[in-house]
Amino acid sequence: MDTEHTYDIDALRFAEGLFGGWKGPAIGLMDLDAFFASVEQLDHPEWRGKPVIVGGDPEKRGVVSTASYEARRFGVHSAMSSAQAKRLCPAAIWTHGHFDRYREMSARVMAILADETPFVDQVSIDEAFFDITPGRYSVEGPVEIARRISDRVAKLGITCSIGLGCNKTVAKIASERDKPRGLTVVPPGTEHGFLAPLPVRAMSGIGASADRALAKIGVRTLGQLAGAPVSQLSPIFGVNAEMVRRRAAGAEVSYVHAIDAPEDVKSVSNERTFAKDLVELADVKAALALIGESVGRRLRAKGLAGRTVTVKLKHSYGEGHTMQRRLAHPTDDENLFVPIALELLRGIWHEGMHVRLAGLGMSGFSDADAPVQADLFEDLDERGAVSSNRRELSVAVDRLRERFGADAVAYGRAARFKDDIVRRDKYKDV
Repeated sequence: MDTEHTYDIDALRFAEGLFGGWKGPAIGLMDLDAFFASVEQLDHPEWRGKPVIVGGDPEKRGVVSTASYEARRFGVHSAMSSAQAKRLCPAAIWTHGHFDRYREMSARVMAILADETPFVDQVSIDEAFFDITPGRYSVEGPVEIARRISDRVAKLGITCSIGLGCNKTVAKIASERDKPRGLTVVPPGTEHGFLAPLPVRAMSGIGASADRALAKIGVRTLGQLAGAPVSQLSPIFGVNAEMVRRRAAGAEVSYVHAIDAPEDVKSVSNERTFAKDLVELADVKAALALIGESVGRRLRAKGLAGRTVTVKLKHSYGEGHTMQRRLAHPTDDENLFVPIALELLRGIWHEGMHVRLAGLGMSGFSDADAPVQADLFEDLDERGAVSSNRRELSVAVDRLRERFGADAVAYGRAARFKDDIVRRDKYKDV
């Protein structure tokens, strides 16, 4: 390891006995450092030590997908406009990226995790949770396993940063503490002390609007958030208030399930139940577009592109209708499949209908349906996957939400439902 941080050194010494001496769950979060740019530097040795930017053309309103650490020193970051990035770092080396290569390297890294534990939850192409709870699968200590994972990834020619703690929230925050190639360990029993002084935005799911609302009630740190009464938090987080408070206290209970092969997933969908029935066509369309964002984001995280769009509406009196359409090419781009979903509305919605639930799903990932992974920046890749010229923006938004929480970026249509506090989302990957 290049750098290793531990919140409590005495607790770490205790945690390195038999089984690591670790008591309770041990959840890690592995985040590949500047992944796309690092792979480009690996494949182009002459680019090592130089600023590299992966993204769209500065002259064509492109967006930065990933910047190497050399470029970040100039202030360049993911989701920044390419034009601004070029102004900040005019000497940077630019590339549109090579997604097949990134996917290949990601698979090799995930294979390392799978070799260490069968409990792996890949959340994006460059990030995965893993469970190395003592006695669940291994007799080794969690810290020892995390160090070995880091070393094995480094032998591939890229690096990762790892956070290790008792749950996903602690692991995620710890993984951000020291980059690149850092290992931050939060031993059992030290979670509250580790989290308490951090700003609330350090926890995923706390976006700008929630940050402002919390500041108005005097809550600026995770310790203050953990100690705030639910009655104060409910207007901000609705039914999730207690869950948010438990996460801030380090008391979240996390589960990492055994690895599911991507080919086992038959469909990816999202259904949303609304506090108030939707009666206007504009609201139903906005709801489907919002749901489509979630489906697109999860398709890209799983490396899936589908050919069949399914739309579902359920009326307030219980009756439901669905419609499907098969696409000419597979895609993971909501900018393409959401317009198809809106066309399908014509067959299942009529004026005066009260919509209690709306859902959108994508399927058709099997070999018979010619599965492919859509390319990051090309309209049609070599195997036939299609994407729009707005897909790179969606990818950039994905990365912002992964890093700063779901509320970090929102499209205007989300404002229609911002006060729908008791809505219920149902995600399905089956």
